[in-house]
Formats: sequence, C-alpha cells, structure tokens
Amino acid sequence: MGRTNERWTEGPVLVRTPATSANLGPGFDSLGLALSLHDDVEVEIGTASTGSTASTADGGLSIEVDGEGAEVADRGERHLIVKVLHRTFDLLDDLAGTGPVTRPGGLRLRCRNRIPHSRGLGSSSAAIVAGIVAARALHPHGQLLDDDGALRLATEIEGHPDNVAPCLAGGLTVAWTTPHGPRLVRLETQITQVTAFVPEQRLATERARGLLPESVPHADAAANAGRAALLIAALTGGLDTGVLLDATEDRLHQDYRAPAMPESAALVGRLRAAGVPAVISGAGPTVLAFTSASQVDSIAPEVGNGWLKHPLDVATRGARVVAGESESRS
Repeated sequence: MGRTNERWTEGPVLVRTPATSANLGPGFDSLGLALSLHDDVEVEIGTASTGSTASTADGGLSIEVDGEGAEVADRGERHLIVKVLHRTFDLLDDLAGTGPVTRPGGLRLRCRNRIPHSRGLGSSSAAIVAGIVAARALHPHGQLLDDDGALRLATEIEGHPDNVAPCLAGGLTVAWTTPHGPRLVRLETQITQVTAFVPEQRLATERARGLLPESVPHADAAANAGRAALLIAALTGGLDTGVLLDATEDRLHQDYRAPAMPESAALVGRLRAAGVPAVISGAGPTVLAFTSASQVDSIAPEVGNGWLKHPLDVATRGARVVAGESESRS
C-alpha cells in the first residue's frame, strides 16, 4: 500500500542539462565533453493542466515542448522523460524500502529544448539525465539516489556512459564500466571553446552503430589507445594545436560510419587537412572542431555552406536544478 504522509516537492522543479560530445575522435565510448548548449526541463507533480496531451490513471499528464523535439510532445507516457521519471520514482521507492510512496495526482512536463536531436550532441542523454535529476529533486526520498546511482541508472537507460557522464558531471570526463557498474572521472581541461558544425539532416545512433564491425585490426586498436592517451594529455595540459591534431586521429569508428554521413566525413577531412583538429561528434553527423569562435571565419572556405555553426564553451557544470534562470549558460 502507498503512504500519503510523504512530502513531495511543492511547485515545479527546473533542471538544466548540457549538450555533450562523445568519443572526441579516438576515445570511443569513453571520452565526453559537456558543452554550453542546454535544455531546460520543468517538472511538476500535481493536477495536470487543462489541455493535457494524455491522461493517466492518477489524474493526467501534460507535456509541452518548445524547440527541438516538439513533434514528440504527444507521446504521453511513451515520452522519454516521462518514462525516466517513472523509472526513477520506482527506484527511489525501492531504495526507501518502505513500499511505494503515494504520488499526487497528475504530472506536468515542460521542455525548452535547444540541443539538436539525432545530431550527435547528446540530446537523448540530456533527456535521460534531466528526468533522473528532476525525479531526485521531487521524490520524498530523492537523497537516497547518489551521483553513482544516477550514473548507473542513466547508463542502464542510455546503454553506454560516454554521453551521460559529462552531462551529469560537466567538463571533460572519462567513463568506463566495471562488474559493479559504470564509473567516471572528471578532468580539468585547458580547452575552453569548441565549434560544432551541425547539418540539417539527422542520423539515428542505432544506424551509426550498426555500421561498426565486430572486430578491428590490432594495429588500429593500438593506434587508438595511444591517441586516446595523447588526447587526454593535450586537453588537460594545453598542448599546441599540432599535438591536438595528432591526438584526435581515429581508426575505430569514424571511417566505418562515413557512408552514413559522407558530407560530415568530408568536412572532417577538409578541416584536418587545413590543420584544424576536427572529429565526428558522438555518432554524428555533427562535426566538432577544436577551434574558438574567433577562428571560425578563418576556416569558412573549408566548411562551406549547409552547416549551422555553434561556437560553444566547455560547460563546467553538469545537470543541475536551477531557480530563477531562463537562459542557457555554462
């Protein structure tokens, strides 16, 4: 039986989550960087507002989406953030060990999305992390889910930790899995600005992963191990652009995925030929260049047309509950 004497957070909870770029070239499924492009997710427990897009047994569900992903606002209980909220609530009930906590009627979700969807900038990780952080702030026993537990749950839902790690922790992260679950370390990076070149077309992560072979040559694996180590040194030690260009070389995934994003692969090639450290962001098709906003104009001939240019700072803070803020900041 649920108990009604538990106090849920009154009023809405606003969570801000950063975009992320995973892999960074050779750091496949391990390296990630948080970026200063944010989604804002507001969640409130209580009676759903008039005009809700779906109804639930406990009083109603209202979903509003402004910006990216507006087309999925009518998914109701199948909306990713709603599913994550319920899953996190259930986990917190289990952690409390006292049976399910009776939830007030209704759930209101309002999303202001700035992170492009299906472009390799961690939009799904941002949604998953937003749901977990909001649920932790709303639930009477939210404190029982610590940061390690949040990483574990986010990784279970997402499937791998490379995007959720920087989304939770901010900055530059290294994530890995152990028999006891995923882990992460956050590193201080000397790189403070990057530029994301975002194409109009989308690419599903599942399609990009489906192009990867089951095995790779030993020489390629060894090369990537060395480059990944060099990349950490370059990002944290402030090494020059020439070293960073070598450090971002990849042989494990980008060439295999190129047929699904030929324009992105070609842009990476043009930028690298011009001496600009550039990689496919996550599963693509966004291209991430380690170059500042002041340098973007100088590489315009290599970039060409058809790309939305996002000069971004490295976001030093991960997902968090905010109050009285409405604009994205790092």
